[in-house]
Amino acid sequence: MGMDLVKSGNLIKSGLRTFALAAATTALLVGAALPTASPAYAVGPESVADLAESLLPAVVNISTSQTIAGPDGGGSGVPMPKLPEGSPFQDFFDQFFNDQQQGGDGGGEGDNGDNGDNGGGQNSRKVQSLGSGFVIDAVEGIIVTNNHVIADADDIEVNFQDGKKLKATLVGKDAKTDLAVLKVDASKHKLVAVKFGDSEKARIGDWVMAIGNPFGLGGTVTVGIISARNRDIQSGPYDRFIQTDAAINRGNSGGPLFDMNGNVIGINSAIISPSGGSIGLGFSIPSELAMGVVDQLRQFGETRRGWLGVRIQPVTDDIAESLGMANSEGALIAGIIKGSPVDDGTIQAGDVVKKFDGRDIKEVRDLSRMVAESSVGKTIDVVLIRKGKEMTVKVTLGRMEDGEKKMADNGSATPDKSVIKPAEIKVLGMTLGELNADTRKLNGIADDIKGVLITAVEANSAAAEKQVLAGEVITEVAQETVSTPKEFADKIDALKKDGRKNALLMVSSKTGELRFLTLRIE
Repeated sequence: MGMDLVKSGNLIKSGLRTFALAAATTALLVGAALPTASPAYAVGPESVADLAESLLPAVVNISTSQTIAGPDGGGSGVPMPKLPEGSPFQDFFDQFFNDQQQGGDGGGEGDNGDNGDNGGGQNSRKVQSLGSGFVIDAVEGIIVTNNHVIADADDIEVNFQDGKKLKATLVGKDAKTDLAVLKVDASKHKLVAVKFGDSEKARIGDWVMAIGNPFGLGGTVTVGIISARNRDIQSGPYDRFIQTDAAINRGNSGGPLFDMNGNVIGINSAIISPSGGSIGLGFSIPSELAMGVVDQLRQFGETRRGWLGVRIQPVTDDIAESLGMANSEGALIAGIIKGSPVDDGTIQAGDVVKKFDGRDIKEVRDLSRMVAESSVGKTIDVVLIRKGKEMTVKVTLGRMEDGEKKMADNGSATPDKSVIKPAEIKVLGMTLGELNADTRKLNGIADDIKGVLITAVEANSAAAEKQVLAGEVITEVAQETVSTPKEFADKIDALKKDGRKNALLMVSSKTGELRFLTLRIE
């Protein structure tokens, strides 16, 4: 297998040399000047051996175990991990797990989910996993890793480069950013710590180094560049990942991504891979986001994020046009949460937030991140547009964790019921009826919702494309309230006469959750 890999490498290199010579010959034949490449760009960075040697002692392997009940009273049926096809390590893992199933004490590799057998325990089995982490405080014994590396673990053990092993306790964890903080007894081992750097200064194309524990092979160093910044891979509400092509595999999770000064600018957290191995699409939590979370976990054992208490949605081009805005930047307030810090009318549904605490809101997730990063109880200036006019309001932030509990206590799903059809009118692909006591009761619509009932939506209409549903309620058109179907139709006619191409609607679900959408006026 090794010889085949070497041969493939030689073939690739040979092909590249042939192509380069052909290109050079062509250029000479036509008299074109060959481009002169800077040596620094042509050969990549100088050796990183000294840097790696200084950083390796600060990077740790994290081994966790969890005892869970087995459906058959033992550890049988544990899946054997399969590495990418052709991996030279598959024979090793086959042998390892066969040994475990014959009475070993458990094992595994990679991130959470690769399991070892407990060797015949009664009604339970031990699940083990491996990940990575790094020391940030040698005096206090503080280690940072991913939340998913230690999630639900009964036992956490930290393995150092020199072979020393220490038990670790969980200081705090945060699922939203996938970060966790551990603590070991620093008096039992001399620790080496690394520092966080400034990820905001990192540029696309900068060289970076990842160190971690891929596939259980600890102390592995890989080098690449920053491929992209601010990536949203839909893994959490505050995604701003650094994308890198430095090889990151299962087991690298929680390990550091260093700049060439030896500062941690990211925490390796996720990969995109159809095979399970690195294809050059790795993602790291930026230090700029991680530092605040880590500080809170160290101080409080939990996060204490700011909370505005609003529901938001993107400002699309259609919504911007319907509001008379020059661009589609900002965050549209779709609703106000009852009992929230801005439930006093300071911010209203239909407002578009343009700046928060002096920082521009380019897209909707910017507001979520900025609010969460702000201190609880802080009073902040918010610049917003309300019905075409820009204004500045002051808001005092609450605590997100308290707000989430409040929403959970207040939230209750209303079962679907058949839609009653009173006197109706058809507009923009929707059949509309009056919202009265009877229709409200039969459709399970909350008492505080006012507007026009949608009783049917025509297939293939603009409303259907925007996922408007029968049983929902239109509460506003062009930021003006409506209470009857005729009033809605009259407002649409008025928008037509004004030359508007889209109608901005505020639509409420049966439980009162609001959203804005635009419908084409045809």
